[in-house]
Amino acid sequence: MPESNATVSLSLAQDLLAGKRRALARAITLIESTRPDHRAVAEAMLAEVLPQTGRSMRLGISGVPGVGKSSFIEVLGGKLIEAGHKVAVLAIDPSSRRTGGSILGDKTRMEELARNPSAFIRPSPTGGSLGGVARRTREGMLACEAAGFDVVIVETVGVGQSETAVADMVDLFLLLLLPSGGDELQGIKKGVVEIADLLVVNKADGEMAEAAARAAAEYQSALRMLRPLSDAWQVPVLRCSALTGTGVAEVWQAVERYRDALGEPGLARRRADQARAWLWSEIDDTLLARFRRHPAVAEALPAAERAVMAGETTPGLAADRLLKTFGVEPKEPR
Repeated sequence: MPESNATVSLSLAQDLLAGKRRALARAITLIESTRPDHRAVAEAMLAEVLPQTGRSMRLGISGVPGVGKSSFIEVLGGKLIEAGHKVAVLAIDPSSRRTGGSILGDKTRMEELARNPSAFIRPSPTGGSLGGVARRTREGMLACEAAGFDVVIVETVGVGQSETAVADMVDLFLLLLLPSGGDELQGIKKGVVEIADLLVVNKADGEMAEAAARAAAEYQSALRMLRPLSDAWQVPVLRCSALTGTGVAEVWQAVERYRDALGEPGLARRRADQARAWLWSEIDDTLLARFRRHPAVAEALPAAERAVMAGETTPGLAADRLLKTFGVEPKEPR
């Protein structure tokens, strides 16, 4: 790495560990950048601060559009700050097709929390990545932890089977639900419910309070048919209202019970498994990117695609030829 990059990364790491918000914003910008020089600085910076990370509670929060994720996070974040915590929110927004940037901009939806000096909110574009989770969100969490935030929340775009990506980077995955059963229960992907560590029915207030109680009972009944993720934890179904604040404190109490139930060894094992999955994800992404950028592959790829689409060759044979062009020996015939 050029000396200038090394100097920048070291200086940024020092500012980050000192808790400077501007340094955190800059660090995440570098982490999210696709420029090779930016990536080099970001990786060197993360290597410097890595020993000071891993001390936060990492929460993933998902739910269908309109369930009130941002409102819930703002209320929860406010209560956590009142209790002495520092809260970072990485809000993953859909990407603009024109600019590639974030469309929704959660700072505009969490105005009160954004103004609090003990909170940090960062809307980030998905970049078209699977499950609405930006590829560099994991590294963004490390930067937030290095800057002293002890609760890091990842808010995802919506609900789908691909939302399992967020469960591979957090300690607890919370699924926020609407106060309606039946059709709503059928509309939630089973795979998402299976990976949730905590279910919370939001908008349990006013005329919807009774519907929320019924929905919570239905979800609790449905959970009995699913195999628990851990013998140490039975997934609860809670109710709350982000509008009135009722039940939000109880949600955090459930998070603390979850942490106590798994214990330090359980959380350590979960994070170790996630780190291994992260490694293979990085290998997959990096290899694919290098494969596509390879000059000989780029030249041969259009013809290979045409041949496959025309039925002149099988995808397997075409892939073998392209991989051989890339420098990888084709798979052994069965």
